[in-house]
Amino acid sequence: MSSKKRSILDHVFVPKARILSKEEAEELLRKLKATKEMLPKILETDPVVVELGAKKGDIIEFERNSPIAGKSIYYRVVI
Repeated sequence: MSSKKRSILDHVFVPKARILSKEEAEELLRKLKATKEMLPKILETDPVVVELGAKKGDIIEFERNSPIAGKSIYYRVVI
């Protein structure tokens, strides 16, 4: 049995996730004509947030593939 710890991000049911850079976050908010407070929230204690090392105020981009909808991208701000 391997002692290597597997990442939760490797699980088939966990969508791809990454922290947006400051510049990417600013561009996203400008494009959406929104503020961080207007984005859906994700808790700082969420396992994906912890694994990514995201901090409060970071915006995380999630990408999920669906056979029906194709690629779906959505965003959450860490609270």
